[in-house]
Amino acid sequence: MNDMTPIIPEAQATENGKPFKVSRRGFLGASLGALVLGVTLPAARTRALAAAPTSVTPGSRVAAFLEIRPDSTVLFRSAFIEGGQGIFTAMAQIVGEELDVDPANFVVEGAPPGPDYLLTGGGRFTGGSMSVRMSYDTMRKLGASARHMLLQAAAARLGVPASELSTEPGRVVHAASGRAVPYGEIADEAANLPLPADVTLRDRANFRWIGKPFARLDARDKSTGKAKYSIDQTIDGMLYAAVQHSPRLGGEPEVMQNEADVRGMPGVHSIQKLPGAVAVVANSWWRARRAVEALQVSWTEAASGMSHPMPADFSSEAHMAKLKATSGDGVAFETEGDAAGTLAGAARVIEAVYDAPYLVHGQLEPPSALARWNEDGSLELWLPNQAPEMFQADAAKVAGIAPEKVIIHSPMLGGFFGRHFLYQTANPYPQAILLAKAVGRPIKLLWSREEEFLRDALRPMAAVRFRGGIDASGTPVALSAVAVGEGPTGRWFGRQPDKVDSSAVEGIAGKVYAIPNRRVGQIHVDDPAIIGFWRSVGHSMNDFFYETFFDEMADAGQQDPYELRLRLLAGSPRHKTLLQAVADLSGGWKRGPFAAEDGTRRARGVAMASPFGSEVATIAEVSLRDGEIAVHDVWVAIDPGSIVNPAIIEAQMNSAVALGLSSALLEEVVYVDGVPQARNYDGYQILTPDRMPRVHVRIVESGAPMGGIGEPGLPGVPPAVANALSVLAGKRVRSLPMSKFELKEVDG
Repeated sequence: MNDMTPIIPEAQATENGKPFKVSRRGFLGASLGALVLGVTLPAARTRALAAAPTSVTPGSRVAAFLEIRPDSTVLFRSAFIEGGQGIFTAMAQIVGEELDVDPANFVVEGAPPGPDYLLTGGGRFTGGSMSVRMSYDTMRKLGASARHMLLQAAAARLGVPASELSTEPGRVVHAASGRAVPYGEIADEAANLPLPADVTLRDRANFRWIGKPFARLDARDKSTGKAKYSIDQTIDGMLYAAVQHSPRLGGEPEVMQNEADVRGMPGVHSIQKLPGAVAVVANSWWRARRAVEALQVSWTEAASGMSHPMPADFSSEAHMAKLKATSGDGVAFETEGDAAGTLAGAARVIEAVYDAPYLVHGQLEPPSALARWNEDGSLELWLPNQAPEMFQADAAKVAGIAPEKVIIHSPMLGGFFGRHFLYQTANPYPQAILLAKAVGRPIKLLWSREEEFLRDALRPMAAVRFRGGIDASGTPVALSAVAVGEGPTGRWFGRQPDKVDSSAVEGIAGKVYAIPNRRVGQIHVDDPAIIGFWRSVGHSMNDFFYETFFDEMADAGQQDPYELRLRLLAGSPRHKTLLQAVADLSGGWKRGPFAAEDGTRRARGVAMASPFGSEVATIAEVSLRDGEIAVHDVWVAIDPGSIVNPAIIEAQMNSAVALGLSSALLEEVVYVDGVPQARNYDGYQILTPDRMPRVHVRIVESGAPMGGIGEPGLPGVPPAVANALSVLAGKRVRSLPMSKFELKEVDG
């Protein structure tokens, strides 16, 4: 999958004048065998470029990433896709620091498929909060290598030793003579120089842009409507398509009773049958949508042997009951001490079952794909994705051509949260490929929100059984947890029956509290739905389960939950410092209930989480208004080890709080008779602006290895809110979303 033969581009026009030109991204995928520091190359030189070497060290070749323009601005091709998380800005800061170019002078775009960009463990995937932490050192070296080459080129131009030269942002300076050469004037000469074997990196104490707040590079284009997402792409000669899927996955279109009438609707070009769907092609998307929704289609049942067909009698309620009724200890993932023996002899044992529902991703940009077959037999695709090489390989299978014949464009994403991965049946590009082939024209396919809700890859449903042992002093001495369900990692990367899917237990296993006897296990139960990765993956629900049960153990032992956490973190100074930092940020820990200045009765809850290499502590302040949960403030202290842009971190914490609170209070996918009941936001509640709390962020740099940022802020929010709610309500909420519980009788 990752061995991508580069495309050899050749810009030209066909005889009939139709566009036949591989894009710049396609060109760059082919030109990685040469160093491209200069301006756009002439066609003759373009054709002469050698293919990329068969063995490439990802991130080592300047040519794959950087193009310095005549005005000394820099085009940077990012291995990672911008989806609102600020990765383009972070990459510009990291590379610009070592290249000595102000990040404001960068233009950043998503890189094409190719071996140079496989920076996440030999592959490429924007997700898992991996982008910066897994490429940080490599990108610094890349910038430093380019700067070294520019110094060498300037030395030759000025006729002085390179040791006498230095750089200022965007130019090389010879202090002795007062001469300076802009980068853009020597980029071509630098392109002919060999890559340096070794480079010296800037001392951290001298950083100008890394570690400093820096304005987002994409903010202006997004706020002025200039930013182009997949749904904004247009090419000459294209038609539009809309689809109607089988209500249950696995059904195939059988009879279209009113096909003739629909063919006669304004603008309709054709009606096409697709695997599991029907499509209408028209001269506008609105006409295509109106026509396809007017089609009266009868559907077959799923064929035997199909992978994951949706049963006609499936309901989320029955599936949750099945998870909760599944007994046993499962396969052990974490074992420390003797949990079973200690529980048997504990002064007190408490038990609880927690659960969480299916969730959609609900990103702002609905799924789309634009497909064009070129006259040389290549296929060009514009589509939202988090893994260009994976999508290229899969698109090639759908199209029946070699991967090097597929040109992937990766526009910035209108939110992703794990949505734009290579999920079975959840992406529109296979349909766009087939439609473009059938029609003989470029096709822009856009799923309506209703079709998106029908085919999204959901966050899995899960239940966890806890048993906690308390000694005579009220201290937890044993904990047993059994997670029941299926994790997305096993679904998409293969499950071993005798091993636990780590995504099903992350946030339960690996906790740092000094509870000496622990066992965490999993019982795998197949999930009938198409499940996928959701922002913070298993942590998104498992930290709610664990941290809320932790408070149950504290209450059972008559311990303050914050103070108990501090005691059990005595052997982990990093975590104890972080917990104290969030308490200080909130003005000092107070559980409540207490009266606020406005007279409302409030309480606070605390939680900790260790997702994706970072550590997070969260406190939430909550009240009840007419039975509705109101979250007034959320304080988040995050220790990501080291940082690139504190402004982006703060923005990500705000975003994570919003999504974490939305999932905790409101969101839930309900299935009845194999069909999701909500097909748009009128039936699927999300957090509204008036319910968004004030968010306060403190960054604690411990110097530990760099952790992630995009996801760690979310997991602590649901348990912090639930723990505060328990103080006000006098009872535990062990199931999400919290809005389904009647709380009016406990208003205060």
